[in-house]
Amino acid sequence: MKKWLFAAALLLGAQAGFSQKTYIHCGQLIDVKTGKVLPSMTIVVEGKKVSSVTNGYVQPGSGDRLIDLKSKTVMPGLIDMHVHLESETKKGAVADRFTTNPPDIAFGSIKFANITLQSGFTTVRDLGGSGVNIALRNAVARGEVQGPRIFTAGKSIATTGGHADPTNAYRKDLMGDPGPLEGVINGPEDAYHAVRQRYKDGADCIKITATGGVLSQAKNGANPQFTEEEVKAIVAAAGDYGFKVAAHAHGTEGIKRAIRGGVSSIEHGTFMDDEAIELMKKMGTYFVPTIIAGKSTADSAKIPGYYTEIVTPKALSTGPKMQATFAKAYKAGVKIAFGTDAGVFAHGKNWLEFVYMTEAGMPAIEAIQSATVAAADLLGATETLGSIETGKMADIIAVEGDPIKDIKSMGKVRFVMKEGVVYRQDK
Repeated sequence: MKKWLFAAALLLGAQAGFSQKTYIHCGQLIDVKTGKVLPSMTIVVEGKKVSSVTNGYVQPGSGDRLIDLKSKTVMPGLIDMHVHLESETKKGAVADRFTTNPPDIAFGSIKFANITLQSGFTTVRDLGGSGVNIALRNAVARGEVQGPRIFTAGKSIATTGGHADPTNAYRKDLMGDPGPLEGVINGPEDAYHAVRQRYKDGADCIKITATGGVLSQAKNGANPQFTEEEVKAIVAAAGDYGFKVAAHAHGTEGIKRAIRGGVSSIEHGTFMDDEAIELMKKMGTYFVPTIIAGKSTADSAKIPGYYTEIVTPKALSTGPKMQATFAKAYKAGVKIAFGTDAGVFAHGKNWLEFVYMTEAGMPAIEAIQSATVAAADLLGATETLGSIETGKMADIIAVEGDPIKDIKSMGKVRFVMKEGVVYRQDK
């Protein structure tokens, strides 16, 4: 009877304009805008947004909710700027292209999305899949699937035979000649067509494969695969639709063409040289390093039969170089945004990128900032995401321990809130 009366009171309160607030008591709160760690703080959440951030432990009012995180370190929900939620690495995965249907991909992506959210990543940028990633984004937004907020490129744009040409290594009678509809271009006119198709499909951004790649069934993993004119055409077309362009790029020449062409970010950047670094600084191009992807693919390549014969040598030669490249770019002052290439390794291990970044010389607080304020800037979403401030989305996580003193605490997520809804709260 008492429960019924309480529920009725809440309903009447809602009808009268009353809304329950959530008070979060933080043992310490990382202010990612200033880089300071603030002790004994209270965050107040109303609906989907933060309504206040206050010193000390403010007591909730009658009917409000209290979440006690006094023993935890609290920070904004993390942002991974390079994931692939449609798949996950496994031995012999290349055969899946001929055996899995879109519904199979969709059901797997639901699991990967939930794992990602439970790991503290409340926002991700999905940089390339079959198009199921667009449907997944929509399902998450509707509340039908638990997962991070997704910004997706849909299908990556490649050149004929390039990284992300979906027919690489097919039998001749199956290979055909895919075009802009399938995300394969040759020339500036095709570039406009492909970008417009991504808009029609419902993408949020554009991803191009400016060079060869490690896991594609093609021999060269670093050669340039777009002309500079093609890159400029893609960037111009993307600008018409409000899209930013991310460029997968390992080799130096392809990296430079992409930067000069006006892309917003370079993904991986393995073999970038000093000239490429200076170009990035001049153009304000972000670097998304994905160190963990390099380490993971190199480790997997040592397992007999894990990759095909054409992929294995690329993984062994490319992966080990990525951490050193990151260190060089960071020390030179290139803007860094956090990204992992999750899916190339097991989803949920994204946090290890923080460890590898700090091993390469980036202070822990800057690594965390790369996954919050910097990532939000690259997304173009600083007004709503990236920090815990009044009026911003209530994307809040908490970890066990102090990641400023021990970065491995980033792997000990104990609390996850996205848009004011609690998805994880360990006792």
